[in-house]
Amino acid sequence: MKFLRLLPAVLVAMPFAVTLSAAEPPTADAKLEAFFRAYLEECFQLRPLEATQLGDHRFDDRLDDLSAAARQRWREHYRRTLDELPGAVDYEQLSAAGKIDFEILQHELTRALWLMENTSPFEQDPRVYSGYISDSIFLLLTQSTLPKEKNIANAIARMAHIPNVVAAARENLRHPSPVATDTAIQQNRGSIGFYQREIFDIVGQTPQQDALRAAAARVMACLKEYQEFLERDVRPRADGDWRLGREKFAQKLELELNAGLTADQVLADAESEFRRVERDMYVIARQLWSRYYAGEPLPPDDETGRRATVARVLRAVGQEHGPPETLTQDARATVARIQDFIRRRHILRLPDPDRCQVIEMPEFQRGNSTAYLNAAPPLDADAPSVYAVSPPPQDWDAQRVKSLLEEYNRHMLQILTIHEAYPGHYVQLEYANRVPSLIRRVLGSGVYIEGWAVYTEQMMLDQGYGDGDLALRLTQLKFYLRAVTNAILDHRMHCCGMTDDEALRLLTQDAFQAEGEARLKIVRAKQSSCQLSTYFVGRMAMYRLRQQVQRAGGEDFRLDRYHEAVLNLGAVPVKYLPRLVVLKNRQQGHPSP
Repeated sequence: MKFLRLLPAVLVAMPFAVTLSAAEPPTADAKLEAFFRAYLEECFQLRPLEATQLGDHRFDDRLDDLSAAARQRWREHYRRTLDELPGAVDYEQLSAAGKIDFEILQHELTRALWLMENTSPFEQDPRVYSGYISDSIFLLLTQSTLPKEKNIANAIARMAHIPNVVAAARENLRHPSPVATDTAIQQNRGSIGFYQREIFDIVGQTPQQDALRAAAARVMACLKEYQEFLERDVRPRADGDWRLGREKFAQKLELELNAGLTADQVLADAESEFRRVERDMYVIARQLWSRYYAGEPLPPDDETGRRATVARVLRAVGQEHGPPETLTQDARATVARIQDFIRRRHILRLPDPDRCQVIEMPEFQRGNSTAYLNAAPPLDADAPSVYAVSPPPQDWDAQRVKSLLEEYNRHMLQILTIHEAYPGHYVQLEYANRVPSLIRRVLGSGVYIEGWAVYTEQMMLDQGYGDGDLALRLTQLKFYLRAVTNAILDHRMHCCGMTDDEALRLLTQDAFQAEGEARLKIVRAKQSSCQLSTYFVGRMAMYRLRQQVQRAGGEDFRLDRYHEAVLNLGAVPVKYLPRLVVLKNRQQGHPSP
């Protein structure tokens, strides 16, 4: 998933959450926001692309300096801000919500410093440069709400800086892992295609066509040389170890989750939940058996037979899919009926107007996942959000294509749309973009974001979506089992020396995933330590909170009101949710848990 909800963000014209008269001294909450604004303004100067990603377009004609010296200035800025924060803002004078915002900012600075001191992506992961090469331009042309002519002019100006990005990659890259290098090679091929074709499809007719073509031609020439560098220089010496190791994994996971859980606790919880979901899947598969295997006896009710029952029913369900060329269209077709159900069953209020666009994932962004939601940035909240679905890569053989389509059959596409868009990521992030707290808008928790999306999958079916279709329910359980398995895979690959073959068995035999999807997940696990655990940890936090609040509310509990209350908090670290929901309920006069 693409959620660049990190530093920075500030617009001088944005009003404070609390209106003050000229005679009144600023409150502690106002001081905190002013401090954050000043910090983020300096971030813009250091990293212009982040300004674009977050919706401030004053820096759209520039790109980051990625030299070692420049990145050392990033680190010094983090450290200085972290040291100054307690003196600049009196924590004890903050409101209850302000104290949480203070802690969110403090934790984010601590996490950023730890990552800079303990990981080396610019030296070891050539993929990081892909965002500067292509995403930086793609965002200007697809999400900025500035006039088209201004966006094109900014894109042309920014493209002039791309050779500097490539030069930094040549200078910085040392001992990358083979898997990260292979993905970067594939993505750079897509980037060349983007500047050769896709950019002109996006822009359409414009008086700036000649200038754009000239700028794109210069970038293409640069990227073709970069492709040779990646293939002939970097790939032969790509000997870096992608494993984070037990100690660093444990430290990073606690920082990434910010959920009050250790790595060992997450693994134990995931292994227990895995067994529960397996049992539920067998109950459903047993009921579906006769639909697909009429007249054939159900396998024996032992461990081997139960696994065979689930696997064979899922295999049959997987045959219900469309052709590869309509995968994106098929996903788009699920949207209307899901929206209609949300409205009829009062799940929550949908964003109005709807700004979510369903597109085919550009070639240069493929390689790690089948879909993503690129949300409207928090400082340009009226921009469109993009739900992108990837058809099978062009270089896949027929068997890999077949495997992917079986995984993303017509049932799975519905679950995917629930997760990515309605009422999952798109809806949640639209709510998050309108919370009063600037800190919460900018520093959204990935655990909350992923947890909400996974929570909605089961919730929608529990409320009646699909009219009790058992094939859809079995698919939802399989998709949830994937989230549980993500956490297990994450831990075992980075801490326990799990091999590719062992990972493939876990995903295909134990978690019932198609081989094509499983191989993509193994690649992703090697390249995104700790992120795969966010889905499971977030979902469990969301699920447990719902049970707690509903039990306390009794007959007064209303699902739509609960969902909107949670979403209106913003994407806060999940450890704060019980406290904030209690506070919100008391303020509104509702029963508290």
